Amino acid sequence: MSELHKGKICIKSPAKINLHLEVVGKRYDGFHELAMIMQNIDLSDHLEFNLNHNGVIKLKSDCQELCLESDNLIVKSANLLREISNKDLGANIFLKKNIPIGAGLAGGSSNAAATLIALNKLWGLNLDYNKIFSLSERLGSDVPFFIRGGSQLCFGRGEILEEFKSNLEYGVLLLKNP
Repeated sequence: MSELHKGKICIKSPAKINLHLEVVGKRYDGFHELAMIMQNIDLSDHLEFNLNHNGVIKLKSDCQELCLESDNLIVKSANLLREISNKDLGANIFLKKNIPIGAGLAGGSSNAAATLIALNKLWGLNLDYNKIFSLSERLGSDVPFFIRGGSQLCFGRGEILEEFKSNLEYGVLLLKNP
């Protein structure tokens, strides 16, 4: 999934589809209680992370319509890791966008999870899986799914996961109306 070479990591950030989505009710925190089956698919964005020593998080992309400022989930993820590490860490990040924006494929959430995984490695933070998973919950409802990936039964807002095993073989055709 990721590759580390002399201060550089490249990682794929997969899209997902919902094989099942049920709104069970409203939660005390204003979110909906959900029951879902989520599945990674082959479509993915590609992220490249380069270590910098000036303590700045700089995001660039080939996608003109994407916001690259502090409200981008990639930047939020990087800043969250910096905050909990108490270090002035930096990275130059490039996003090659393949997952369509606004298509319900959770590209932003996947990018957030990939950022947590890649920068944990690049910055040598050595945070364990449980800590990364806990941080992912703070970033969004779909982000924890991408830390685990594969096929998952998802409950709550999406943070309660259980591996979904199925012997079904199926294909998916994705179409996005312009």
